[in-house]
Amino acid sequence: MKFQDNSAHLILVVDDDLSVTASLTLLLKQHKFRVKTAAGPAQALEIIDQHAVSCVLQDMNFSRATTGEEGLALLQQIRQAQPQLPVLLMTAWGSISLAVEGMRYGASDFITKPWDNDNLLRTIGTIIGLVKPSVDSKLDRQTLAQQFDFSNVIGDSSAMLSVLNTIARISKTDASVLILGDSGTGKEVIADAIHRNSKRADAAIIKVNMGGITPSLFESEMFGHVKGAFTDAKHDRQGRFSSANNATLFLDEIGELDKSSQVKLLRVLQDQTFQMVGSSKNSSVNVRIICATNQQLEGLLAQDLFREDLFYRINLITIELPPLRERISDIPLLVQHHLSKVSSLYGIEQASITPAAIAWLCQQPWPGNIRQLCQTVERALLMSGKRELDINDLQPNRASTDNSDSAFSIGEVTLDEMEKLMIEKSITAYAGNISKVANALGLSRASLYRRLEKHGITH
Repeated sequence: MKFQDNSAHLILVVDDDLSVTASLTLLLKQHKFRVKTAAGPAQALEIIDQHAVSCVLQDMNFSRATTGEEGLALLQQIRQAQPQLPVLLMTAWGSISLAVEGMRYGASDFITKPWDNDNLLRTIGTIIGLVKPSVDSKLDRQTLAQQFDFSNVIGDSSAMLSVLNTIARISKTDASVLILGDSGTGKEVIADAIHRNSKRADAAIIKVNMGGITPSLFESEMFGHVKGAFTDAKHDRQGRFSSANNATLFLDEIGELDKSSQVKLLRVLQDQTFQMVGSSKNSSVNVRIICATNQQLEGLLAQDLFREDLFYRINLITIELPPLRERISDIPLLVQHHLSKVSSLYGIEQASITPAAIAWLCQQPWPGNIRQLCQTVERALLMSGKRELDINDLQPNRASTDNSDSAFSIGEVTLDEMEKLMIEKSITAYAGNISKVANALGLSRASLYRRLEKHGITH
């Protein structure tokens, strides 16, 4: 087996158990890392002072005491001496609360004993990669476009450039990413961009709406099941984790996950192993995790609705997407992009929009963010029948009187009727492909099916 040359990196292993330090030393040296070991805090601090250490792999206890106080004290001393030095904590599964406490004190990540070798090595590589980014952290949009594929991320405002620079810095690592932002800000688009620029881009990103999975189906959906596991299990079924092996798993609406499912998710994220429902065999995967939510997870933590250990596991890197009102300069670009998309979708002539209409759009608050903006522009184009949109076409209370054959005046059509029309047009344009229709309309498949039933639309 050919190993990557990691000889530039010195790993410090701090543990009073000689079998642990010997095992880790052998593993790390096999993968070309340089290694030093320490049995306790004093020796560890001396090594850190005298050598250029890239990462510390640290146990939480160095005596018969199991409170973790010694480990937390050492962590604080390391952070004080070298604030940028990453520390990876080691703890038993039953003592994860200690690791969570360590994360509060500034640890980079934690692993549980016994560890999975591959997962440990990936974690160390990720942490080191984040400390020494491979690209400049302040590139302009033109330079970014030369080095990365950000074609689906529209905008060059300072807020979006900050987001894109973060993606550029972390995309090549396996760091878990938590994307925060209001509904409609484009969290899925950012997840796609991270995956498309990662080492896993050759495989498809697997997307799961966590809000649409009931607790009773969580394990079967995420881990799969074997034939005969339950009444309707007539065949083996691969779960989402297996589907995302060597790829990226995007867990949308992570804040909607119930607590019983959270602990099951935490276990597989911890060592990337799981058991299919009905099986006693462990399956291993190599998956990068990207999560997203429009909820304030800190608030859910305070209400004991979200596990703190899972929170720290999924947010090694956090990306906060700005609301549209904080990136007004991007609105013209977003509108032009969506007009081109809609024109292509419905097979109509390329549409345009007047400067006055653009100015009006820039003045609106857009509580629904990009999704609301795009739906407004698309609805105006479909309802007006024009090839150039003006202010009158965009304002519901100022319906245009031009092209009376295809435009609707106020009172002639309800929002439900307009929604039904847009769905029917999309189904026709995409030849009944529900996944593509849902994506074009900015809906989940579940939401689209509910609307199909509501409007009595067959496909």
